[in-house]
Amino acid sequence: MKSKKNIALVAGGYSAEYEVSINSAQNIYAAIDDAIYNKYLVLITKDKWEVHYNNEIYPVDKNDFSFSPTKEKVKFDFAYVTIHGTPGENGCLQGYFDMLDIPHSTCDVLAAALTFDKYTCNHYIKNFGINIGNSILLRKRDQHSIEEINSLVGIPCFVKPNSDGSSFGISKVKTIEELDTALDKAFSFSKEVIVEKAINGLEFTCGAVKTETEDIILPVTEILSDNEFFDFGAKYDGESTEITPARISDELTKELQRQTSLLYDVLKLKGIIRVDFIIEDDKIYVLEVNTTPGMTATSFIPQQIEADGRTLQSVISLIIESYS
Repeated sequence: MKSKKNIALVAGGYSAEYEVSINSAQNIYAAIDDAIYNKYLVLITKDKWEVHYNNEIYPVDKNDFSFSPTKEKVKFDFAYVTIHGTPGENGCLQGYFDMLDIPHSTCDVLAAALTFDKYTCNHYIKNFGINIGNSILLRKRDQHSIEEINSLVGIPCFVKPNSDGSSFGISKVKTIEELDTALDKAFSFSKEVIVEKAINGLEFTCGAVKTETEDIILPVTEILSDNEFFDFGAKYDGESTEITPARISDELTKELQRQTSLLYDVLKLKGIIRVDFIIEDDKIYVLEVNTTPGMTATSFIPQQIEADGRTLQSVISLIIESYS
């Protein structure tokens, strides 16, 4: 009888989206097929790496990414990464797993580092005919002229961290007097901050996963936020209406899916990803590309998988079998 693969579900991380990662991990853990996999929750924080298994906690041996519940060491055959932010979304863990020759569920180091830097990623994808909003990048160590920011970007605008989860530290600035406070808030999460012209329009998001044998471009979700914009409350606290599939034409649906598929390829992504869009005056703009999107029970990707007539378990199994 073929032995079961040992799957490490890696969660936690160092960013403000720690709790979101934990909630995502719980949903994925429940979806991993017990019949064919041994599954272990690996919790990573700045202070410690731990395996939570059978109501016990064991330290991770970082030398080979293993743990010892008994005298016999358990090594992992596959790492399913569901960390939002550092170190699971910026390339650090990807490099670690690559050095240990442990297959994992996410893109490789370069793609992770590129997509984690929102400003650099957005300006890179412009080369492939993708529209992005007008924006500037500010560094914490530099002096910032409010007047110059206003002249370059204009009001209203969004101010957000460049390299952290997009749910935290973001503000919509509607008057020039609000810029200083918004910058302070964003700089508390990141050393670099994006100031981006506000695009007024309808928001959509589309997920995808590709393997050597199958391309799955998921149905598009329409987002109607109850708040000023799609912030943390709208994402995770039910302060929005999410409609999957979106109430748009087949033509527009196919175009959003086409752009999602294109970005998957040109950024050399792996695993489940999600692309966020906004449409203003019939023009499609990409807001950002998420390489470890939220996977809580109420997140977009599980909704889209269900709308596509699939189960989360089947998609997780596809990823594990295709990449391991």
